[in-house]
Amino acid sequence: MNSVFSALSPHVHWGLRLSLAATFLYHGYGKFPIDQFVQAMGMPAPMAWAVAIAELVAGVALIAGAFTKDIVTRLGAAIVIVIMIGAIFMVHLKNGFNVMNGGFEFQLLMLVAGLYLLAKGNNA
Repeated sequence: MNSVFSALSPHVHWGLRLSLAATFLYHGYGKFPIDQFVQAMGMPAPMAWAVAIAELVAGVALIAGAFTKDIVTRLGAAIVIVIMIGAIFMVHLKNGFNVMNGGFEFQLLMLVAGLYLLAKGNNA
């Protein structure tokens, strides 16, 4: 049984990497047109642009990092961490933990996934 897990070990990063990247690409793209995102969130337009672009860059970097340099994965992960800290403290914390109530449960999971990829890079 241990040999099965050992054989899978070099490949399991793909599930974490691709699901996190897909989530960031989906949510980054979904923030366009920006004026609707600005109205929904009540944030200044420059901040909204920065968040949307950062989410897209994070998603691309997490995927590209697997095929390029370790630093690309770590950069994508660092962006994830910054965005999730902002999302937790600016939007979700006041709603508690439960995602069904708008809480920070999902954002915390993405934050920790970002921390893991930042720490491990392409050695995840």
